[in-house]
Amino acid sequence: MKKNTERLANLALTGLTLAPLVVKVDPNLNVILTACLAVYVGCYRSVKPTPPSETMSNEHAMRFPFVGSAMLLSLFLLFKFLSKDLVNAVLTCYFFVLGIIALSATILPAIKRFLPKNWNEDLIIWRFPYVRSLEIEFTRSQIVAAIPGTFFCAWYASQKHWLANNILGLSFCIQGIEMLSLGSFKTGAILLAGLFVYDIFWVFFTPVMVSVAKSFDAPIKLLFPTADSARPFSMLGLGDIVIPGIFVALALRFDVSRGKGSQYFKSAFLGYTVGLVLTIVVMNWFQAAQPALLYIVPAVIGFLAAHCIWNGEVKPLLEFDESKTAVTTTQEGSDDDKCSKKVE
Repeated sequence: MKKNTERLANLALTGLTLAPLVVKVDPNLNVILTACLAVYVGCYRSVKPTPPSETMSNEHAMRFPFVGSAMLLSLFLLFKFLSKDLVNAVLTCYFFVLGIIALSATILPAIKRFLPKNWNEDLIIWRFPYVRSLEIEFTRSQIVAAIPGTFFCAWYASQKHWLANNILGLSFCIQGIEMLSLGSFKTGAILLAGLFVYDIFWVFFTPVMVSVAKSFDAPIKLLFPTADSARPFSMLGLGDIVIPGIFVALALRFDVSRGKGSQYFKSAFLGYTVGLVLTIVVMNWFQAAQPALLYIVPAVIGFLAAHCIWNGEVKPLLEFDESKTAVTTTQEGSDDDKCSKKVE
């Protein structure tokens, strides 16, 4: 049932991404549905048989807004003092490589089922010619997935079409939500609270965020076609999808670890949807750019907190730690190996 729902979400996201090519889609509705579907798909892809071995620490979460601010300010200064075309040319090369990796990883699960089993499992190790200590591990199926990814990124680099931008952007979103782990709800709350302040400061108190978003010609934002020639596209930053998305994904994995269905995932996902809708409403009301995390962060944390308080399960939610779960799982696996050896 869950697999069918996930497949439907993938199909819906694909259809919605392609729809503006053939029919007129309201950009506000497109923003909400696309972002919500991307979060949904990424969350379910993040559920793995074994918990993640590496998770974000509280210190990293506290540091993240400062690192993000330094990067944002650096980009602003680069665009101010260097040629915009030069900066974007360098960034295009960087995102060309990154796009191949993200897009091939996104389509890999769909391709794997049609390939021989050994193509999916047998690792190929390639060592760099002059630096033998550096090596890359990959499978044949990953090479196959990289072929359409390479052609697609070449199309993006040459045309910079909004559709290519969105497909690469959605691949980054899905991979980010799938691969990144907060570890615990405490760490997630620290990260979201820090980025809540970060988003408000850089949007409301400086021209930096809006200036970089408009100058940065790379798939760091989703573009939604509008009927307004003065403003041909509505934009949504990938951070407004990935950052809350990894918190919502943590709620889903918490539910899975307890075997109680998608209980808290539903409340966190509903909070994300409400926060995003509120962002669109306020943006249209004031006709000005809005820091989406200003509305999304309180909604996601608020809905989840209200739900767990109502159920009287605040303590288990706050005590949940994926890194400890990963250690326990590893120990159990090694114990099972020892037992099997003894039986032999």
